Amino acid sequence: MGCFSLQWIEQLLIWLVIIVAVFAIINLLIPFVLSHAGGVLGQGVNIVIAALRIVFWAVVVIVVIIICFDLISCLIGHGGLSLPRTTR
Repeated sequence: MGCFSLQWIEQLLIWLVIIVAVFAIINLLIPFVLSHAGGVLGQGVNIVIAALRIVFWAVVVIVVIIICFDLISCLIGHGGLSLPRTTR
């Protein structure tokens, strides 16, 4: 996998989605953990639902990235964007 190839860009985008999803889940959990010392337990269900939504959308975005890059590689690999060779 060379630098700036389609496969490299695809993996970079997938890792960026994973990093953003983990960061969003951490941002949800930090206030919950800090307020947990005060005895607030009703927010636990909301936190879990929000975290599951983040994970769901991260998976959806990763699947879309994989499908798009597979379609782009098929388009480039099977002559969709390449010029036909001329014989002399």
